[in-house]
Amino acid sequence: MTHLPDGSASAPSASTVSSASGAPDDDPIRLLAVREDPLSLDEVYATVGDDAAGGIALFVGTVRDHDGGRPVTSLHYSAHPGAGAELRRVAEKVAADFPVRALAAVHRTGRLAVGEVAVVAAVSCPHRAEAFAACERLVEDLKHEVPVWKHQFFADGDEEWVGAC
Repeated sequence: MTHLPDGSASAPSASTVSSASGAPDDDPIRLLAVREDPLSLDEVYATVGDDAAGGIALFVGTVRDHDGGRPVTSLHYSAHPGAGAELRRVAEKVAADFPVRALAAVHRTGRLAVGEVAVVAAVSCPHRAEAFAACERLVEDLKHEVPVWKHQFFADGDEEWVGAC
């Protein structure tokens, strides 16, 4: 059960897309997920491999040990039940705006310790500059538009919700 910032609760949200699961073979969106399981860089990297791509940009977001000069001990990510659909919308926009050969994005939910992987995103494109730009847009839009909330826990016992969209 996931607890939302307003005090309500929801079941974990997950959405996985791949050509094996019914997506069209020419769909560049290969993997999208919001899940509690630990994330795999290898899984995401392998998913965006494409012989026509000259560049793959991979972003890995981790839990850092501080925020605003205060020591952080852990985070808890919660996702709205519609987070998977919103992640799909964001991915479709990136794929439409850039010459994307393949795209993947996975965000973790649940309790994460300092150093754990919270998000992995990757994009392959014909050229490196396009891959970098598309991956940056994917990560920024995911952060600002997908309803995933971060609950930070500090070393002094204080806690706060951050970045609820």
